[in-house]
Parts: sequence; C-alpha cells; structure tokens
Amino acid sequence: MTGWAGVTWESWRDHGDIRARLNAGADPDAWGGGRPLHRAAGFGSPEVVAELAGRVSNVDALEYGTTALWGAVMEDQPDNARALVAAGADPWRPQLGGWSPGRLALAGPVPDLFPVPDQEPGLTAAEQATIQRGRQLVEALGRFHYEGTGLACIADIDAAEAIRRLDATPVDEEFVADFLDDPYEYDMDESLLIAGVTTVPGGCIVTQPWGYTPSTPGAMTRLTTGTFGYGLYANPKSGNQGSIVRNSTVEGWDLHPGGGPLPDDTPEEVLASYLYRHHAVAYACAFAGLRPTSARAVTGPADTWVRLPDLDYWEH
Repeated sequence: MTGWAGVTWESWRDHGDIRARLNAGADPDAWGGGRPLHRAAGFGSPEVVAELAGRVSNVDALEYGTTALWGAVMEDQPDNARALVAAGADPWRPQLGGWSPGRLALAGPVPDLFPVPDQEPGLTAAEQATIQRGRQLVEALGRFHYEGTGLACIADIDAAEAIRRLDATPVDEEFVADFLDDPYEYDMDESLLIAGVTTVPGGCIVTQPWGYTPSTPGAMTRLTTGTFGYGLYANPKSGNQGSIVRNSTVEGWDLHPGGGPLPDDTPEEVLASYLYRHHAVAYACAFAGLRPTSARAVTGPADTWVRLPDLDYWEH
C-alpha cells in the first residue's frame, strides 16, 4: 500500500489531508501506477505541490516522458509551476517533441512565467504565427456545447462541392424547422442521414449535432478526394474521437483531439495539442486549415441542410 487509498481528484487541493497522509507514511513517489506530484501539478493547489515537491526523490522525475512541471504548464496552473521551480524543477529540460515546459509556456496565457535564459532561442516566427492563429480560432469559436456532435472539417472545397461529393439532397425549410425543433423525436436511422453543410474560410464543415455520420470513414473518404480533412465525433460515452483522412485514405483513427500531446508527436503536433487543449473542435478545424469566424458551422444554422443517401457509412 502506498498510503493514498480513497484519494480523489479533489483531494489534491486539500493540503491538510495530503500532508497528514505523507506524515503517516504515504509514498510521495507513487500513487495508482503514477506519481502524486504529477497529479497535484495538474489538478491540485500550490500548497500541495510544494508539500510533495519537498518530499519526492526527484522533482523532475518523468511520467510518460514528462515532468510534473510540464503538467502544470499544460493544465494552465502557473502558481503550481512556480512552486515546482522554487523546489528545483528545471523549466528548460526538453521533453515531448523537443519542447521544454519553459518554451511551451511562451506559447500560453502566461508567457513570462519563467525567466528566459540567454541561450534559449525562444519561439520561431512560424511558431508565433501558429500561436496567433490558434488564439484567434479558439476565440472565434468560443465555448459551446458540442457533446454528441459529428463533424467533417474538409480543406479547399465549399459546401456545394461537399454536397455533390456526398450525393446529398437539400431538404425543404418546413422539414428542417420541424426536425431541428427536436431531432431526437425522429427515428435514429433517419436523423443520422440529416446533416448541415457550411462554407467557411479555408474549406467547409459538415455537421451533425446529434450524430456521428459526418465523421465516419464512408463520409470522410467521399469528401476528401484530392484534399484532406479531420473527422471528429464527440462521443458522449468515451470522449472525443478523431480521424485524419487524406485523398480518400484513412491515415489516422481513434485519435483524441483536445487532449494532451503524445510521446511520439512531432514538434508541430505538440504545439497544436497545447494550443487546442480542451478545444477539440478548434483542433479539428485547425488541422484542416479552416478559419470559421463563429461556431455556427458546427452548431447551426448551417448554410444548407441535406439528406444523405441511405448507405453503410462505416464502409469505404
């Protein structure tokens, strides 16, 4: 036993509880297959972080390739990051994709979180441009409910071309008004064939706020002939599920947009994961080079509501 039985995510903000556990013999270096300091850095209080950081064997110990300081930066916990640096954590230790927590923080909401050493090159002009576009996209989309939504974000084609490629048929306004009033009153087999298509700067978005059809392989491969796109289904049961399809070929499946970067990610992928953390729709749009000016293309009203052919969209 490591002394952490019964600990919840909220516990990492309870300094008294964590200190009592540590004083009673809880292992500061092990909890539930991971490291307590990593949990506290991302979700706890600065007091708990400081308590643990003073007791661990190595404040820069790795978990899945990253330090606790990386987690504090990734989760926008600047006070926790400061507590870790005060305990000796190294902000400039390269980690995923060659990024260090300090360099990653330059792309975040508190760019002056750490003093920048003279030898640190900082951000490139290309990275700064990517960051600016990311901030603009996240702000343009804003916060909105998208759980249960299926999307196809397609580069370089407009709504009319997407409708042609899907062999879809526009539905009349009277039906749309009744259907959108409560899509869940309709039979699921029918509702999964209704989708919205909207032209946005850079391409188009096919949306289905009540289902997954736009993100299926059958829809994505039809839409991406000669181009590419990112499919997203915000699965209410298992979270965001993403896919990459290029020229009708599925290149990535069961991805997790809006989550953190992975150990094998490129520097560009790490930056994108940081810029769009907890913003899965923005991640999908950015991947396809789309620049919507609002969430309308996702939530509706779409430019055109269409009925899709009754096909097996899991085949492609």
